[in-house]
Amino acid sequence: MEADITSQAVGIASSADFSILNLFLRADVIVKSVIIILIVSSIYSWAVIIEKYRLFKKINKSSEEFENKFWKSRSAESFYNSLPENIDDPMANVFKDTMLVIIKSKSKSNLSNKLESMLEVNIEKQMNRLDKNYTFLATVGSTAPFIGLFGTVWGIMNSFQSIAISRNTSLAIVAPGIAEALFATALGLLAAIPAVVAYNKFSSDSKKYSQKLENFSKRFTSIV
Repeated sequence: MEADITSQAVGIASSADFSILNLFLRADVIVKSVIIILIVSSIYSWAVIIEKYRLFKKINKSSEEFENKFWKSRSAESFYNSLPENIDDPMANVFKDTMLVIIKSKSKSNLSNKLESMLEVNIEKQMNRLDKNYTFLATVGSTAPFIGLFGTVWGIMNSFQSIAISRNTSLAIVAPGIAEALFATALGLLAAIPAVVAYNKFSSDSKKYSQKLENFSKRFTSIV
């Protein structure tokens, strides 16, 4: 009897395929759902990370060029008139929106207060555009490990059920279920770690860029 159980365990172990695809296919509906959620979250996180990396690289360069041209210009109004309509730089857009209000303003009284409030509104509008999808990165970074842990717990419960049904504590019986469970945990960490690192980096980049816009607005207010 013991020889039969041992030969059965060896047969299961030798035929077991622990590739990623087979771990997914062998999992039940709950674990499969967890795996799909984590994979989709990871893919979308990387899409956001790549998009934000390109965006900050682009705007840091374009804003530096804009500032250099602005301080070399004769006047703010002449520089405003020379700007293209479809310019896509947050600092340039802050300047354009603010200058439009100044030009259309008939009353010059309290212009300084109006200018400061308008600059604050325009800076906030541009920063909201830059900060888009940060909440998603933060959510993935904080919840993905727990979603993976849920899949792990569920997979281990299934392994214990397999032990109870088969009445066999052989590692060959338990190993597939444990492998599926740990695979969910690994995916949770794989999704969470890049999201957390990217969120911290881009939050820091946003603060630096926001400070750059505020410094520009103060200098712009002083000359107007």
